[in-house]
Amino acid sequence: MRQGWPVWKLALLLYVFVAAAVAINLFLLGLLVRYAGGPAIAPVPALIAALPLGLPATWAAARWVRGLLDEAAS
Repeated sequence: MRQGWPVWKLALLLYVFVAAAVAINLFLLGLLVRYAGGPAIAPVPALIAALPLGLPATWAAARWVRGLLDEAAS
């Protein structure tokens, strides 16, 4: 049996931070696309797109943190 927080609780805690990181990365990707001649991604659409895209990224981050906590405990 694992000690400490389960992955879903870590995911709830980390969602805001991971979704914000996804939004920043989408915005910066939009700047790179703009430099290459394409249309830019504005900050608000990047934030809106980050809401659903943040879910799998949050789950991966929570699993990674859970692994680090397990490794530290052993």
